Amino acid sequence: MFKSPAVRPLLGLTRRCQFTALSLSHATSTSQILQTSRISYPSQKQKRTITTYPVRSAASATATATQSPSYPVEVQRLPDVEADDLPITSQDGKMVAVGWDTRTWSRYHHIWLRDHCRCPKCFHAVTKQRLFNTFEIPKDIVPLRAESKDNGLKVTWPSKEPHVSLYPWSWLQRNSYDPPLNRRLAYDEKILWGSRIQQAPPTVAYEDVMAADDRGLYKWLHNVHTFGFSFVSGVPATPEATEELATRIAFIRETQYGKFWDFTSDLAKGDTAYTTLALGAHTDNTYFTDPCGLQLFHLLSHTEGTGGATLLVDGFYVASIMKELHPEAYELLSRIPVPAHAAGEESSLYTPAPSSGYPVLGHDTITGELVQVRWNNDDRSVMNHISPDLVEKWYDAIRLWNKCLTSPDSEYWVQLQPGTVIVVDNHRVLHGRSSFNGKRRMCGAYIGGDEYRSKLAVLSEKFAPDAIVQSTKDIPDTQVNGRNIWSAAL
Repeated sequence: MFKSPAVRPLLGLTRRCQFTALSLSHATSTSQILQTSRISYPSQKQKRTITTYPVRSAASATATATQSPSYPVEVQRLPDVEADDLPITSQDGKMVAVGWDTRTWSRYHHIWLRDHCRCPKCFHAVTKQRLFNTFEIPKDIVPLRAESKDNGLKVTWPSKEPHVSLYPWSWLQRNSYDPPLNRRLAYDEKILWGSRIQQAPPTVAYEDVMAADDRGLYKWLHNVHTFGFSFVSGVPATPEATEELATRIAFIRETQYGKFWDFTSDLAKGDTAYTTLALGAHTDNTYFTDPCGLQLFHLLSHTEGTGGATLLVDGFYVASIMKELHPEAYELLSRIPVPAHAAGEESSLYTPAPSSGYPVLGHDTITGELVQVRWNNDDRSVMNHISPDLVEKWYDAIRLWNKCLTSPDSEYWVQLQPGTVIVVDNHRVLHGRSSFNGKRRMCGAYIGGDEYRSKLAVLSEKFAPDAIVQSTKDIPDTQVNGRNIWSAAL
């Protein structure tokens, strides 16, 4: 093990983004369909070719903001900690340094370590809330000792009765900030896709989702997290069964359209969804400050007519193409807010706060990761806040965005049938439909993004515990009231 106490700074590493898509051939399951393909798009100056890779790449590696994040996009990997070769620790007047291997060190401020003590005196094991008063920590606090132990970093603090804190190695790695180490969890991985996903779309059986062991429910929600959508097959074609399915995730979010919808094309509500008109690819609720997280819908019947095919487009996939081929347009879509409204109901008039709206592409302010797509040109309000020198550039940008959205490579069309429910991540996947005639009955619901992520996190703890949970399970008083006190979510 490297013995020097000096801490090596994180190098400003960069890499070329990889575009992850599904290249589907003669496959029978999603796990079998990842193959290399090539997709060509014309740019304004020349024709360029993007190679789409079968790697399960995260959205952060494919569609990050053009502005430099506060730390490099590619961070150091998490080094392994061996029981017979523990990390080296050293300290100075302000920090404790941990040497993971000969090339990788992390530094932690003394005040930060003291603030994150999770002993029973400082952290309530049941409620998972702080008990210790952060503001009583001396600004110049210095540990008496910092030692490497099998379970983690043991720090002894000065006090009337010496206070001892233990920080698991895996937890320190996960939360390293000087430098940041690889923070991505296994279940964070996303697969970006284009039209060829139609040959093997993510699907779960209704009986599995409704099973009491929750394993099928986890598979369903994990599909949504990974692909941005998932079908459920074999659902009874009734509103009652569909609503029960929705509440397997969480409580339904009520809006001006009601709670659980059961509607036809009768304009019962002031929205084009209640007509027979075609709808271009869009996300819902751009006029809300907090758009719904999931949208679930089920075609109950379609008689005496044809049409009404459902359109799905992976907004993260399209954004990755925009970033590669048209970086200036991507930057404008990431920066310029777009106002929106819902005004079809006499009793309601919705606009977001602030009223200037939000950009088409929303990013994590720390990592630069693309986390949300907001786009519904039909609901867009007046662009009266845009700088005069950007008006034409912005219209050029949305023209390019629309061109990528409507490319045959991006569009996945599917003719829904009674018995098949689809759930869409409204922060990622855009949906639409073709025009239709006849009598068409749909039902569905909105579910909040926070509620969906909460359910997925709980199920992930059960079926796919992260490295921190697995490595700390033998530490006394760690698993309390069903949840690890060192969980990466806390």
